[in-house]
Amino acid sequence: MKKLLTLCLLLCATLQVYAQVAPEQKQTVGGKKLKNATSGNPIFPGWYADPEGVIFGKKYWIYPTYSAPYEEQVFMDAFSSPDLVNWTKHSRIIDTASIKWAKIAMWAPSIVEKDKKYYLFFGANDIQSNNEPGGIGVAVADNPAGPFKDHLGKPLIDQFHNGAQPIDQFVFKDEDGQYYLLYGGWRHCNIAKLNADFTGFIPFEDGSTFREITPEGYVEGPFMFKRGGKYYFMWSEGGWGGPDYRVAYAIGDSPLGPFKRIDTILKQDPEVATGAGHHSVIHNKGQDKWYIVYHRRPLGETGRDHRVTCIDYMEFDTNGYIKPVRITKEGVSRQKIR
Repeated sequence: MKKLLTLCLLLCATLQVYAQVAPEQKQTVGGKKLKNATSGNPIFPGWYADPEGVIFGKKYWIYPTYSAPYEEQVFMDAFSSPDLVNWTKHSRIIDTASIKWAKIAMWAPSIVEKDKKYYLFFGANDIQSNNEPGGIGVAVADNPAGPFKDHLGKPLIDQFHNGAQPIDQFVFKDEDGQYYLLYGGWRHCNIAKLNADFTGFIPFEDGSTFREITPEGYVEGPFMFKRGGKYYFMWSEGGWGGPDYRVAYAIGDSPLGPFKRIDTILKQDPEVATGAGHHSVIHNKGQDKWYIVYHRRPLGETGRDHRVTCIDYMEFDTNGYIKPVRITKEGVSRQKIR
């Protein structure tokens, strides 16, 4: 009886661990590959936040922040998938060994492909004033999995402009080929026009370089995409360490705005997870599928850095407004890129 009880306890413990791992950890049993119908949430194991999702070729890619104490945030990993269900980890695509001026707090990567090169924009050092080294940097590689090397040898932005802390960068390419950098913490968001080789900026017609486009409620985490001739500007509100973290959006006729807050579209569900925010959007144009990639805090987790990366569907109503996103445990269905 004692042996039977011990076996039952071991089996229960094994099942509990199995139930908590991310979907890709369930891909093989006894050496045989399983075919999951959905991605599950989180989509890969480990503490990761601020995810940027993109499509390169026939693969989905996600570039997150390694969620840990600032002193441990000295590298970034990436993840790739052919179908949103099976994910491959690419370890240490960039680290402070290749970015000499970055010491800690490497955050919120944003990546674009241009002229067969991959440019990774990132924040580092969490600077609190103009007198500290750090800010927003750029790295470059020949492959989306890196390794990435410093493009400038110094930060692209290392000063506070219009009150915006130089963090949470996002690169938006407009249909005319112009690249814009949106960024900003401390409740201020700036936009600037990047030059052709991403070494600096092109001033606006009024001579300014950094134009503030901060909407009501903005805290951090800007993101932009274009749909139906309109510019959708999204951002995070609330406190990143708390349950009120959420995503709101606005729609404008220009990447410069003006932007008036419309609604919250991503937030916690106390039955699923809390602190859902700092997101990005993936558009599979071939199937016209829209996905929102974001981080959230699992129920019962109280650690500040215990955040996981998740994905759910994003949909629009007949008027072009974004419908509220339902955060799920199931995630999204398998979808290859055609």
